[in-house]
Amino acid sequence: ISKPAGLITHGDGKKNTAHTTSVSEEVLKLYPEIEGVGEESGLVDVNRSGIVHRLDADTSGVMVIARTQEFFDHIKKQFQDHVIEKEYKAFVWGWLKEDDKKGVINSPIGKSGSDFRKYVTGRYARGVLRDAVTFYETLTQFEADAEDAKGLKEILPRFSYMSLKPKTGRTHQIRVHLKHIHHGIVGDPLYMENHPKVLGFTRQALHAENLRFFDMAGAERQFSAPLPEDFVRVCQKYGL
Repeated sequence: ISKPAGLITHGDGKKNTAHTTSVSEEVLKLYPEIEGVGEESGLVDVNRSGIVHRLDADTSGVMVIARTQEFFDHIKKQFQDHVIEKEYKAFVWGWLKEDDKKGVINSPIGKSGSDFRKYVTGRYARGVLRDAVTFYETLTQFEADAEDAKGLKEILPRFSYMSLKPKTGRTHQIRVHLKHIHHGIVGDPLYMENHPKVLGFTRQALHAENLRFFDMAGAERQFSAPLPEDFVRVCQKYGL
């Protein structure tokens, strides 16, 4: 499926969860036969039927849904063994130095000691630290015009358009790793809360574009989610 920004993957069991619907609820309407497929959530009134992996609520892009238990077990193992290949696109703050435009961030992720909503890497990480690896490449760099840089004062209106390929799938991994190298994602309300909304983004500028896995017959399958309107606007305006 191609998930739009603003849609959560599934509920968390909290009665006051502020959402109207979720990926799991919408998919169940289309494919009622998937009810019960997958793992037990352990939470009352939480439906995760068919859900193999998650995208953050404000991240758009491609997801794979399991319609049978057999396929769920098959694809889940590929995620666990890091066989799945994922590629994201993102707009980030600043320009990376010439020697750092392409590389890998290999830094374990843990919970933040100061904000329960956040995950961090480095010396401030708390609790269980989980291995996290993200390959990245700068596709292009550009300077925004006055309209798209509105609200900036002391920050240079410089941005990079990046390809990101997480080898692992930790919560908020790409967002945390990019913040770690001082090039946080444009519009990220949690990790770049002190930066204004720019480039027309009202959400974090992160899109899951490509997903590759092996089907039950062992054949390689790749699916892509088209860039959403906010990405297309910036790409067209700056010729990216």
